[in-house]
Order: sequence, then structure tokens, then C-alpha cells
Amino acid sequence: MSASSKKTFGVALTAMLSALAFVLMFVEFPIPIMPAFIKFDVSDLPAVFGAFVLGPFYGVLIELIKNLLHILIKGTTSAGVGELSNFLLGAVFCLVGGFIYKAKQTTGGALLAAVAGALAMGLVCLPLNYFLVYPAYVKFYHMPLEAIIGMYQEILPKAAQVPTSNALFNCLLIFNVPFTAAKGLIDAVLCILIYKPLSHALKGKL
Repeated sequence: MSASSKKTFGVALTAMLSALAFVLMFVEFPIPIMPAFIKFDVSDLPAVFGAFVLGPFYGVLIELIKNLLHILIKGTTSAGVGELSNFLLGAVFCLVGGFIYKAKQTTGGALLAAVAGALAMGLVCLPLNYFLVYPAYVKFYHMPLEAIIGMYQEILPKAAQVPTSNALFNCLLIFNVPFTAAKGLIDAVLCILIYKPLSHALKGKL
């Protein structure tokens, strides 16, 4: 296949994966061990797949298109903060995991990429939520910070008290970091499971 044909196929696959990721944003459900306003979805799965198949920057592009579509079609009540957070976290996974897998395209490389990408996403979610997302909830949704912290305390009463004196930091560390890392791992595992059979169909096109 010529270079131009490969590029055309890459653009087409990016468009399809972006559309699929956008649709998957609406397939979400609550997790009993998390506050009700935090939902689980697998909309990062197409971007992770794109990062593995096409390269890390394609994965980031899929994340960007997905969230832009969400803003354009559904609109936003938080000045796009939720979409920005979703994009940044997904982009971190695609860049970290995508570059690792690009350097080592083996089963072991895929597993290493999955773990590293998920851990990176989990770590980034802490400062992102602390400095951007939760202040936005307070401003745009008029949710008092005390009420947000209270939702965590309903699940684990001591969550706001340890390991530091900062209640919000404690809640994010105990709940959001492991949840985000686990979410990334689930997306990555699903990607690895479907990558091999789909890669045969894509063989020769890239």
C-alpha cells in the first residue's frame, strides 16, 4: 500500500474511532464505591486502540475529536471543564501507553503500556481534579465543596481526615486516583483483547 493510501486509511480509521468514542460517552453507569456524580464509561477504548494501531498522536486526536463532538452536539454547562478533563486524562494514557507500545510491539510491551498508561492517568487526575475540575463544580454547578466532600464521607467516613489535613486531597487520593487508574486498565485490557483479531483485518492497510 502506498504512503498516501496508508494516510487516507489512517484518517478514515481515526474518524470512525472518534465517532465510536463519542457514542460510548453516553453509555455510562454509576459505581457504588464512588460518589453518584462520578460515572464509569469506556469511551477511552477507541482512543487507546487508535494509539496502539496508528500511534500515540492519533489516540490524542481521537480524544480531542470525541470531546469536541460532545460539546458541539450535547453542549456544556461547565464551560467545557468536564470535556477538557476527559481529554487531558485520555491524552495522557494515549501518549504514555502509545509510545511504550510503539517502542515494544509485543504482548509484554502491550501489558507494560497498559499499566504505565493507566498509572499515569491515575496520577494526573489528582492535580487535575484538585485545581480544575472540582473548583469548576463549585463555580458552575453551585455545589459547595463541603457537600462534595460529604458524598465521599458517606461512603467512607474517615476519607476526609487521612492521610493529610486537606479533606479534598484525601478524598481524591483515596477514591479518584485508584478509580481512574482502574478505568484505564479496563480500557487497556479490552483493547488488548480486541487488538489481535482486528489487527489481522487491518494488516496491510497501515
